[in-house]
Amino acid sequence: MAIADIDARDNARKLAASFDLTRLPPAFYADPYPYYRALRDHEPVKHMPDGSWFLTRYDDIVPVYRDFKRFSSDKKKEFGAKFGATPLLEHHTTSLIFNDPPLHTQVRRAIVGAISQRHIAAMEPGLVKLVDGLLAAMNEKREVDLIDDFAAAIPIGIIGNLLGVPHDERGPLRGWSLDILGALEPVLTAERAAKGNRAVTDMIAYLKTLVDERCANLRDPETDVLTRLIVGEEGAPALTENQLLHQCIFLLNAGHETTTNLIGSALHALSTWPDQKAKLIAHTDDTEAMKTAVEEFLRYESSVQLGNRITTVDVEVGGLRLPPDSRITIGIGAANRDPAQFSEPDRLDVARAPNRHLAFAFGIHTCAGINLARLEARVALSRFLKRFPYYALTADPVRDGRARFRGFLHLPASVAA
Repeated sequence: MAIADIDARDNARKLAASFDLTRLPPAFYADPYPYYRALRDHEPVKHMPDGSWFLTRYDDIVPVYRDFKRFSSDKKKEFGAKFGATPLLEHHTTSLIFNDPPLHTQVRRAIVGAISQRHIAAMEPGLVKLVDGLLAAMNEKREVDLIDDFAAAIPIGIIGNLLGVPHDERGPLRGWSLDILGALEPVLTAERAAKGNRAVTDMIAYLKTLVDERCANLRDPETDVLTRLIVGEEGAPALTENQLLHQCIFLLNAGHETTTNLIGSALHALSTWPDQKAKLIAHTDDTEAMKTAVEEFLRYESSVQLGNRITTVDVEVGGLRLPPDSRITIGIGAANRDPAQFSEPDRLDVARAPNRHLAFAFGIHTCAGINLARLEARVALSRFLKRFPYYALTADPVRDGRARFRGFLHLPASVAA
């Protein structure tokens, strides 16, 4: 082995040994993948200084997702200590994603029932119209922000339509979402806590008026998610008002934040991989090729990088024994770059197949809006590339500075028809 290889291995080992999610360096936010690689190679089941565990291997993570009884999503214990008796605690321990059955099953059934494949297919004409309108506006400006002017506007429009949020009332949604989800970072600063709690309070107050109006004027529960949540599922207990409001927050946040990151990161990745950009531009009218490319964008830069579970019994993960109440952080971004699962994982390959990534999680907590996100990304990217094949970044991108969610706040670019 060459001296340089030995030095690189020693550096990776040191990087893994010193890794701490609560003390991440600026370099991690710019590019977390060297850190994930070092952990996979040297400490794939990493015992953190705070007593938690961090998983980075694909084959260790899938069984955790699969066994929801031994690896619980319920966050009452963990978040009670983190948030205290605050609006953030109430929200994050009530929403779908941080709950186990039976509440999880009840809410998920209602959401999935209202965004079935049939209903999603029916959304496509409206989505195309929305995207084309954004493209026309960008064509007039020429100098644009691919996040504000495009990536963020698409899911806000779609999720706003699903819940029936009036167009002139959607302005605060992205800011609320960023503040609430920002509080899920490994380190909760006083500023993040204050912003998150204020956002939950403001969002609840707004949604209360929306829910009251919908209760008085119910719509078709087959197509209106809010009506479906209000009336409930046959044979299942109705959600309390508090539960209903917090599921609406969850839908608005999860439904647009991850898709914003997916579209924005895809356009950024293509700008750094010109051969893949050229390949995809040649196939913008090929639906199957675009679907395959979307899966690769999901793998290459997962919008959600970290997940969490807590053990309910003694378990074994990666050859190590973890006792009950062990807090586990799932390295989604690390698993999606695992060379044991993906050939040349650090290379963008828009034709990669098979592609069994974990960007949407796995098991009973697989993203409820998985098919809607795929549709939004496919339509957005195919029509953007067809309209602006020569787009180019014009300034340094601005990342959002989060570890759990990976995306951009701003992506300055020039576009030309």
